Amino acid sequence: MSTLEVAGTRARGASPTTAAGRLRALGRAELALLARNRGVVFTAVSVPLLLPFSVRPALDHVDLKKQGLTVGTTMLTAAIGFSFLFAVYTSLVNAYVARREELVLKRLRTGELSDAEILAGTALPAVGIGLAQAVVVSAACAALLHTGAPKAPYLLLPGVLAGLVISAGLAALTAAFTRTVESGQVTALPLMFVSMLGSGITFPTEIMPRRLASVCEMLPLSAPIRLVRGGWTGQLSGYEVLGALGTALAWAILAVFAGRRWFRWEPRR
Repeated sequence: MSTLEVAGTRARGASPTTAAGRLRALGRAELALLARNRGVVFTAVSVPLLLPFSVRPALDHVDLKKQGLTVGTTMLTAAIGFSFLFAVYTSLVNAYVARREELVLKRLRTGELSDAEILAGTALPAVGIGLAQAVVVSAACAALLHTGAPKAPYLLLPGVLAGLVISAGLAALTAAFTRTVESGQVTALPLMFVSMLGSGITFPTEIMPRRLASVCEMLPLSAPIRLVRGGWTGQLSGYEVLGALGTALAWAILAVFAGRRWFRWEPRR
């Protein structure tokens, strides 16, 4: 019996059980399994912190000051965006597919746990890592890159939370079309490339042509990234804030609904 199944049994064995208790049990079990996979841990923890430095040379050729941006705020936003993609999205695609193919999720469904609790419990460690990275990166950039304190801190929390929820929901949806853990490296690529190039992670959408930027702003992670960047720069107007919040909320609801609705519980063999 796997660690996740033991956790599910313990959650059912307690009387009475609560949703919070069941989620904690599954989250701890998933964290233990995650810690055993050193490759996934390295990718989830290190890549989001290292990749922004690869963007740094290209920023020297961009007039960031014209858009009211700095290298520090741009790299900070890039690091948080990479956390969404690597710490949450890609690692969760692998986790969902692995647990499904091992019949772990199917066995958990036979107990007291609801489908939403199983999916959420599996996602908790990855989401926790993404949130922790956002906090660490923000503090490090403030100290080392002199980004200063955020000018609109009330935008940071909804931006980060929306990015984490959207990434987790889209991971569940991507897992539905992924046959094996190995093929997950391929099925996750389209969203990763589109998000890195068009959502303002690698390059701010502010430096794009207006028509292209208008299209890219509708991508899943564009609104969360815009809220995070706006939280540090304080340059978003009230209208722009409402638009970004509305878009982020719409994508979060759509991602969670689609991930739960089309998630496959049976192995794809």
